Amino acid sequence: MSKLLHIQFLRGLAALSVAFLHAQHDAASLAARTGDVFEAFTRLPFMAGVDVFFVISGFIMVYASRPIFGKSEARGIFLTRRIARIAPLYWTVTTLYLGIALVAPFVLNQPPPSAWMVIASYLFIPATRPDGLVQPLYSLGWTLNYEMFFYALFALVIVLPLRSALVRLMAILIGLALVGYIMRLPGPLAFWTDPIILEFALGAGLGWLQSRGVTFGRATRWALALIGLALLGLASSDLVGAGPFSRPVVWGIPAALLVAAAALREDRVERVSPFTRFCAFLGDISYAIYLIHPFVIRGASEIAVRSGMAGVIGPIGFIIVAMAGTLIAAWVVHQAFEKPATRYLRRGLERAAA
Repeated sequence: MSKLLHIQFLRGLAALSVAFLHAQHDAASLAARTGDVFEAFTRLPFMAGVDVFFVISGFIMVYASRPIFGKSEARGIFLTRRIARIAPLYWTVTTLYLGIALVAPFVLNQPPPSAWMVIASYLFIPATRPDGLVQPLYSLGWTLNYEMFFYALFALVIVLPLRSALVRLMAILIGLALVGYIMRLPGPLAFWTDPIILEFALGAGLGWLQSRGVTFGRATRWALALIGLALLGLASSDLVGAGPFSRPVVWGIPAALLVAAAALREDRVERVSPFTRFCAFLGDISYAIYLIHPFVIRGASEIAVRSGMAGVIGPIGFIIVAMAGTLIAAWVVHQAFEKPATRYLRRGLERAAA
């Protein structure tokens, strides 16, 4: 069983929180059409699941790359693994979205994308959409644009010993955030220097602490988790938008507390139980949950309306069905496509590198 079981569980919960937020949006739309009353649960900022993802990413990159830090071939190994892990499923959902945009643009209520928008989306380059948002064709991919940028920075320093690499990585991330704060930069440069990149630094810092053998007892970890959740519960969306550094402070720091609670524990293999299997399951399918849940939720919404079941199951019933459908679909996609596609692309990239 994975030694990072609690990180797996937290990653799965982060993906589900974003899916739950979007399911509530569709539930509200259905309620308006059927005359039902629905009040969304907003006590927790479910979009902060993205911030938890970013902190986890910084931690995982350090944890998983410890054996190759300081090696001359480290860049190729690292980039091969990350591209093979991230690209296949994202490119697939982007292609599916592009097909819908070209064949039935009225479904998306957006004009057909430009050639540059399509190219930039596949290459993880931030581009400005016609509505002014700096997002790729498939909007959820904005987080992956940050992920790929972080991977590029990480690849620059990974050929150095661990401590030297992380010092330089932290300096680069902090420096970029300060440049973005001080200067009005155009296009991709403004995107890549947004202070949200500091959340990767928080995760990388936790990875360094873990590599140094820092661990907390159960009581301390529970305290960190509860404080993190309390801070998220107290943080309003107004605070997140109060300034350029507000998001990494208001959501990023609580996210780091949650990741610290999950990661800074004794490095031991958990005994196999139904709960540990479920934790591993959630972590394994978390990427698929994140990328495919809009298709599942929107599909469930259309079926509910066209079949007349929207008024029968109500908005709460719709959320339950949509979330269950997301879990099932994510598991199928993970097993039938994501795992084999990742293995195939990784072997191909390794052969090309060799």
